This record gives sequence, structure tokens and C-alpha cells, in this order.
Amino acid sequence: MNNTRLPTELILDSISEGVFTVDKNFRIQFFNRAAENITGHHREEVLGRFCKQVFQAHSCTDDCPITRVLQTGSNVTDFKTRIRHGSRETIPIKLNASVLFGTQDDPIGGVVSFRSLADNGSGDRPPAHAAEFHGVVGRSRAMRQVFDLVEEISDSGATVLIRGESGTGKEMIANAIHATSRRRDKPLIKINCSVFPPDLLASELFGHIKGAFTGAMKDRPGRFELADGGTLFLDEVAEMPLQMQVQLLRVLQEGTFERIGESVTRRTDVRVIASTNVDIARALREGKFREDLYYRLNVIPLELPPLRERLEDVPHLVKHFLRKFSMTTGKKIHDIEDEALDCLVQYPWPGNVRELENALEYAFARTTEAVIRLARLPLVIRRSYGQFHRFPAPKTDEAWQLLALLERHHWNRTNVARELGIGRTTLWRKMKSLGISRV
Repeated sequence: MNNTRLPTELILDSISEGVFTVDKNFRIQFFNRAAENITGHHREEVLGRFCKQVFQAHSCTDDCPITRVLQTGSNVTDFKTRIRHGSRETIPIKLNASVLFGTQDDPIGGVVSFRSLADNGSGDRPPAHAAEFHGVVGRSRAMRQVFDLVEEISDSGATVLIRGESGTGKEMIANAIHATSRRRDKPLIKINCSVFPPDLLASELFGHIKGAFTGAMKDRPGRFELADGGTLFLDEVAEMPLQMQVQLLRVLQEGTFERIGESVTRRTDVRVIASTNVDIARALREGKFREDLYYRLNVIPLELPPLRERLEDVPHLVKHFLRKFSMTTGKKIHDIEDEALDCLVQYPWPGNVRELENALEYAFARTTEAVIRLARLPLVIRRSYGQFHRFPAPKTDEAWQLLALLERHHWNRTNVARELGIGRTTLWRKMKSLGISRV
């Protein structure tokens, strides 16, 4: 009988469940092969790092299972949470946690075994090519940087100023910031500062008491009271009258305000997210926006790129809006022909994502078959669509092979993608990276 003892690491690397250990400071000390496969993180990258930094789960701050077992000495079983995958998507897992004992039977850390719930048919895990982040669609580098920033500030309560052109999706980013924050279970209250006259805006923000002005028939709380404990989104904040900017600055600095017509000082605990599409530097020079308020709001600046600077996101947005309109109208239109998609990709989109959504809604309404054709797009977009030509000449064997395949299929990308066994959007990105494009 062979009594050779196998190394513990070899055994743990052979099982299908992920296993990792941490020391008392929550630094990862061991990470088995299954843990690498499930999480998408390489062992060399995580050893010595804090587990919170690697997995970025909400339970890391709210209800850490390792903290629980170290404090109570009791095991945690079948604990469900979501962790951040190496691809930057989040995946659901179920874990067990126990105290890790040393050779002298003294607690030296924690050990966690876990398995993914993404492949159990629940549909919880987004596909590897997922391009949606809390309702915001994009896979471009610029949008990935935005998503990264939103996740990085999830534990912060600091004010955020979102800047971007009209139609870029500032409100949706505000939704994502709230959804990933510690205040996600509290209210998210919104107000557009540009649509109310000064007196009414003050009432909307701070509330009023009965008789404070004509038409004030009863006491009414303002948005700061309604958002207490949660988040207040101030859209188009640079359009706010100067006197209101002074009052807003006080709330941000002191957390206090009074309802209109009342001398009682009230307190509020609100995280403020503001947005604007104006030229801030110009507004500051012209005295239309207070400099002290700007710096108070701009603790965490977030810039949203216009759609013309991330045209690689257009195919993903098209797919997203087709799904949306199919669900809301009941019409089964899930595809768009190559020429129509090419037309949308090369258009400069001065109205950004909102203009793209409107264009697709127009085409959707005019389409009676299962595919949206070029002729169904709005005339202003079709008029900008020039003749196709390829540039520059491919420089690699891979590019020449792909070009030959495109020529053989008469530039029908649907057929080319089918032959390659990839999605049409993936093919479009490959063409772009290899220098095969059309304008």
C-alpha cells in the first residue's frame, strides 16, 4: 500500500469548487485552480491582496461572511452573494466560510469554498459579451472607464457631477451610481432644475408650509426631505437661479434647510448627484454658476463621452433598443440589415443616444417585416450615408483572409459571421481592429 501523502495544494487544485484562504488581515493567502476558473482572476494577481479589493461584493462591507466566522467561531453555509468577475461583470456565487486554524489550533484566518450559480439555468450571469451596466449600454473603452469609476465610488457618499452633452445618458448614469451605492435601498429622487421658476423650484427642493404663498393649501415636504437617507439627482444644475445656488450650497455644507414660510431648521442626510450639459468654464466666467457651489458639487467629476466618440457602441445600442421596442409594441423585429447598421455606425449623432433611440423607434414603426431595412431609417440619416469603400489596405494575413471572406459573401456580414461562428457585432469589431471598414 502506498502511503505517500499528496500535497494539500495539489488536492485543492483538483476539486471543482473554488477555495481561497485569508489571514486575519483579510489578505488572500491561497487561491485554487477552480477559484481562478470561476472568478476569472489569476492566482498571481490576487495573492497578498485584500479579498474585498478583488471581489468587490456588497457583502464585503455590509455582511462579510469571513468577519462573521472570525467573530462568532461559527461556520457560514450556503451564503449567496455576487462578486466581480475578472471580465468586470458580476456573477452570483454560493459560499461556505469557516475559521482557518493553525498548527497550534489557534485561529489564523478564514477559508472559503464556493461555486458559481451562473451556470445553473437561473440566467443570473450576463454573457461574456454583455454590454449593459445597470441599464447603461456600452462596451467602448470610454464607457468601460465610466463603469469602472461608478463601481470604484460605490462605497463613497461624496457628491458627483456628471457632465456631458444632451442625450448622452446622464440620468441613467445617476441611476447606476445609486444602484451600486450603499444607499441603493433608499429613495432616489430626481428633479430637473431648468424647468421650474425660482419660487417654485425652492418649494420643490425644500418644501413649504400651508399659507406660505398663494396656492399653498397644505404643508408639503420638498425633495430633500423625500430623499432623506437616499440620493437626490439634480439634473441641469447649472440652470439653477443664483439665489437657489446659495441655498443649495448651504444644504451641501451643513445638511440643513428650512421649508418656505417656516423658521424651523430641518436636517437631511442626502447624497447629491448633479448633472449639466453647459460649458462650466464659460458659466463660471459669466457669473451664471457659483464657483464655490461648483467645487462643492465636483468632488467626483464624471464625464460622459458623446456617441460620435464611441461609435463602436452603436451596434450594442441598436440591439438593446430593438429588444426594448419589441417588448413594448409586441412586434417581432429583432434584426437590422447590414447596410442599415453601417449607416447608423457612420452617422455623427449630434443628438447622441437619445437621437439614436428616436431613429430606431421611427424605423421600428415603419417596419412590417422581421428586419429593419435601410429605407426605413429617417431621411436625414440616410442622406448622410455615402458610397461604401474600404480603407486602408489590410496589412496582415488575418486581415486579407477576412477581406477575401467578405468579398466571397458580397459583404454580407450576417453570412460571414455565421461562417466564422461569431456574432455580427463581434465581426464588426474585428473588421475595425484589422483596418477593414466602410464609410
